[in-house]
Amino acid sequence: MVPRGFTSPTIDAATAARLEDLAREARGAVLTMTTLAQSGHPGGSLSSLEIFLVLWSFANVDPADPWRADRDRIVVSHGHTSPGVYAVLGQTGFFPLDEAIAHFRQAGSPFEGHVERSVPGVEWGTGNLGQGLSAGVGFALASRATGIGWKTFVAMSDGEQHKGQVAEARRLAAKEDLADLTVVVDMNGIQISGKTSEVMPVDVARDFAADGWGVIEVDGHDVVALYEAIAQACSDVERPVAVVAHTVIGKGVSFMEGQAEYHGRALTTEEYVRAMQELGLEPVVERYRESRRVPIRAIRERPALRPPALVVGSRRAWTDFSDTDCRSAWGAALADLAAGDPGTPLAVLDCDLAASVKTEAFARLRPDRFVQCGVGEHNAATVAGALSVSGVATFWADFGVFGADEVYNQQRLNDVNGTHLRLVLTHCGLDVGEDGKTHQCLDYVGLFRNLFGWRVVVPADPLQTYKAVLALADEPGNIAFAMGRSKIPLLRTPDGAPWFGDGYEFRYGRVDWVREGTDGLVLVMGTPAGSAIEAVDALAAESVRISVGVVSSPLDLPDDLAEAIAAAPWVLCIEDHHWRTGLWASVAEMTARRALGVRVHPHGVTGYQGSGPARDLYAAAGLDAQGVRSAIEAIIGA
Repeated sequence: MVPRGFTSPTIDAATAARLEDLAREARGAVLTMTTLAQSGHPGGSLSSLEIFLVLWSFANVDPADPWRADRDRIVVSHGHTSPGVYAVLGQTGFFPLDEAIAHFRQAGSPFEGHVERSVPGVEWGTGNLGQGLSAGVGFALASRATGIGWKTFVAMSDGEQHKGQVAEARRLAAKEDLADLTVVVDMNGIQISGKTSEVMPVDVARDFAADGWGVIEVDGHDVVALYEAIAQACSDVERPVAVVAHTVIGKGVSFMEGQAEYHGRALTTEEYVRAMQELGLEPVVERYRESRRVPIRAIRERPALRPPALVVGSRRAWTDFSDTDCRSAWGAALADLAAGDPGTPLAVLDCDLAASVKTEAFARLRPDRFVQCGVGEHNAATVAGALSVSGVATFWADFGVFGADEVYNQQRLNDVNGTHLRLVLTHCGLDVGEDGKTHQCLDYVGLFRNLFGWRVVVPADPLQTYKAVLALADEPGNIAFAMGRSKIPLLRTPDGAPWFGDGYEFRYGRVDWVREGTDGLVLVMGTPAGSAIEAVDALAAESVRISVGVVSSPLDLPDDLAEAIAAAPWVLCIEDHHWRTGLWASVAEMTARRALGVRVHPHGVTGYQGSGPARDLYAAAGLDAQGVRSAIEAIIGA
């Protein structure tokens, strides 16, 4: 018996014969499920079958315990080959194969058109091509950070190799010496529009070699040669290795072989019968039509995994934040977490901005857990997500325009994959200042509003930033912290004490009522909070009493805010954000859904501003104290 882990250099003839027979039967399962669903991607599934069989048959995985902590991670980047994945996972005991065949691409079934983490044996939900290698890099880094030492395998298509994110991932893997990472590329030479050499030619082997990878080329349908190549790759302790497996799309069915048509088209009933006869298998699609009408039997659910608990080395006094900016406060919180329990798996990712996003102190304290990704944001976002579901407390800091706008799709896929990322977005809004329009991230709330699992925290001053980061550092789920660039004063109580000082504990979803009054209600988010308080205090001297609520959790407003809105004669929302999609949108939604009957006025950014000091840009946008006062007076005088 060949042991798991690719420790044997080869496999015996009996094992090879068994794999070849399984591959033939798996081809029948692929054709049956795609014909039954009348959709799917049979061609690439057939070309990848031997790759999938060898990986799941010999990697250190256990179908009886699919989520064992020390398991090898297998990522399928070309997620559209899900029929091949499900066929092999069913054959190797992760779930009943009949269930996958009968319920493929059926509403309510876990066996979706592209692989998802809800299926035992699947580590990362892909389908958007170019994501899998980044996820594999994240898993390989997590193996190192946790000290467990699993291997990571990534199966990929050739058609995705020209994507920029793949190149970013290749280079980071080589830079980090991820010798426990092995890629297997299905080189079938075909993609949706025809031959890869015509759609977008890429010299795959040469690209991997140029970036410092070992490269082995092999016949991807020869199970012995394929096993030996992967075993050889695993034995290389110096560098990651790519196995370039030359295959044939539609392998095993004469009229499908080499035909781009079958990349994404299921067979007709007549074609299906003919194909099954060629494979020497009985056509069984009609039997499965009956099974499809029966509810799917439950399969094992992936257990919930929280991020590791973090210990704070020591907490700083509020006086440390009296003359600084929110990004420096975040950096201080991160350094204090780094000084905690050194045994806690922790990782911080940076994209060539450590000095600006304030991760330098962490890099000095924990250089072994600081991952410099260079100017490779798409890769960094996915790497961070994979790290965060692998028992590693993961932080990624970047400018808002890079960490949110540029990688929106990667953050969406992190949401789909149920990650636990702490994303810190600095230089948000107009407070990016002199960098100008191209760097003005004005949608850091609006973007995450479109996703289902992300939370957003927009702190109002450095002290609240520090406390918010520490309070939420090891919470499950994805949380984005959005902040500006400039030094801003601490918010103060009417008697001059720091509002977020001693005794204050950050709680997600709470509104902090920093001023009270009955003549109106101002709700403010983030950096403009100080200007709003200044304007309201000036009006209070003229006997106009206005309440001010600082909203740090704009996507999750508390129930008691509705009571305050209902009692107010008017509401003004102030934000360094696109006026349609940030705080005002959340408050307007609450007002409409609860039929509160109060007019909610927006006062945010109405267009891109130019380049200049942040204070000038705020003044031009009406977000300084005078601008806020003018907005209030316009409402009162209307």
